Amino acid sequence: MAKESVKARQRKREAMVKKYAEKRAALKAAGNWEALDKLPRNSSKVRLRNRCKLTGRPRGYMRKFGVSRIAFRELASQGKIPGITKASW
Repeated sequence: MAKESVKARQRKREAMVKKYAEKRAALKAAGNWEALDKLPRNSSKVRLRNRCKLTGRPRGYMRKFGVSRIAFRELASQGKIPGITKASW
């Protein structure tokens, strides 16, 4: 499980990316690189990291479900993810 400060930093970055998305797109389209440099660094989308929504784990992230492989396995075993069943043959 990731530290709370790491998860909070990620949430802060996500909010900042959302806040500045239109402004960044407009400046990029205009080619105004000087003004783009003056925006906060954390407002850039490339600074985000895919993290598990439950645990904050950065590795083994499953994009379709938004959780790590470990959290996915637990949720699937408990039957909390619709349409997912354990394979058996």
